[in-house]
Amino acid sequence: MGELNRREFLGATAAGGAFLAAGGLAAEVPTTAPASETAWCQMPPVKIHKVYAGTSGGAWPGPKFNATTEIARYEKLLAQVAGKLDNVKFVGGQRAKTAGEAAKIAGNLGDADAVLIFDLNFHDGQRVAPLVNAGLPTAIFVYPFSGHQWMYYSQWQEAGKKLMVLPTSDYDRIARAAQLLAVPGRMKKTRILVVGGARGTKAACTPEEVKKRLGCEMVAVSNRQVIEAHKAVDSKAADAEAQKYWISKAEKIVEPPTAAIVNSARLFLAMKKLMSDRGAQATTSSHCMGMPAKCCLTYSKLNDLGLVGACEGDMDSTLTMLIFRYAFGVPGFISDPLFDFAKNSVVHAHCTCTTKLGGPGGKRAPFIIRTQCDSERGVSLEVQMRIGQEITCAKLANAEAMLISTGKITEIPDYYDRGCRTQITTKVRDARKMYRDWGGKVLPNDMMTLLHRVVFYGNHLHDVRDLSLLMGIKVVEEG
Repeated sequence: MGELNRREFLGATAAGGAFLAAGGLAAEVPTTAPASETAWCQMPPVKIHKVYAGTSGGAWPGPKFNATTEIARYEKLLAQVAGKLDNVKFVGGQRAKTAGEAAKIAGNLGDADAVLIFDLNFHDGQRVAPLVNAGLPTAIFVYPFSGHQWMYYSQWQEAGKKLMVLPTSDYDRIARAAQLLAVPGRMKKTRILVVGGARGTKAACTPEEVKKRLGCEMVAVSNRQVIEAHKAVDSKAADAEAQKYWISKAEKIVEPPTAAIVNSARLFLAMKKLMSDRGAQATTSSHCMGMPAKCCLTYSKLNDLGLVGACEGDMDSTLTMLIFRYAFGVPGFISDPLFDFAKNSVVHAHCTCTTKLGGPGGKRAPFIIRTQCDSERGVSLEVQMRIGQEITCAKLANAEAMLISTGKITEIPDYYDRGCRTQITTKVRDARKMYRDWGGKVLPNDMMTLLHRVVFYGNHLHDVRDLSLLMGIKVVEEG
């Protein structure tokens, strides 16, 4: 087939652009893929223990305040929230009228992964302190005029308590709080298949440190095992996978022959089997550019399904993608960034990209099937992202510091003969400052580790700050 540059690609997908201009950017999509496609990687539910702290009457909210009525209202809201969350279960529901009652609840949290406290009326902080001191990730919802005890909560946060506080009149924040509360519990239930040696910061490449700091388990697999699994895949199944998910859905196929696409589809089926056998939700490989095939299509589909596939054995990016997937329901695009001061922008580029950037329940972005750019061999993707979309760019370093910035996609650049296949230009707050601050003094000088960042749809800066409190990590803004 003939050559197709990015300008022609944009013209060929104008219909998709019309949809975006008509409001597609604001459309909400489900966060999960069809259960039939992901049943092989399901985790046990995350359990959030709910507690209602308060009494009826009192000065604030007022003498006529009825705690029983308030609790019934929250119970109804939580029932609605539970129906929207992916694999989250609310347990408990006790009422703590005193510090002593709170202490008894704190001593019997069982196998709960997190605590959600509804602060009903005025107290001196001791009514919830035992629950916060239990050590689980904890959120306190404080509706206006429920008291002045919020003054103590920031002090507890400064002291290192895993505490998120929501002093707000927005009841929708309860659902967001629950989703963020679930992240540490999900991480503890996560297994990561690591093919070959892990790459990245020292802590991220040390299984014991990852387990201690984040709870994830790293499972080592040799590339020889991948090759054997690849050989074992039925050829008809590989051909059907290639035709159904890639060839029939592509806007165009430029360089790769059909046999190469089928071979890449065979690798996805092999990795799916390896992950299923080991109960893994994520994988990364330092052999992703070699045999038995390049991993570009494999990682793209895994990310489409709501799992994580990360290239080049990059454990820092793998962990980042897991956190954002669990917190916001969006997959990540690992990129090799570069700067364009003339446009106050960062250009992000790579040869593997999810096609469901808004989440696994959403529509696929238009894509072209290409060769991998550096080698001009194998199979990779050129994906058209949304112009006008806000993005968050992030990377967890040493399993303890989240580098983060935000921006907006302004164009699909036309560097057809330069760099990787999928490219976006993102306008940032201050490109020159970001250039100077790159790495935030928390990354080593290893090329891949210092370079890679992960791009996600949506501006998640404030929620990441809340999440960092629950996970005991620090946030470092770049630029």
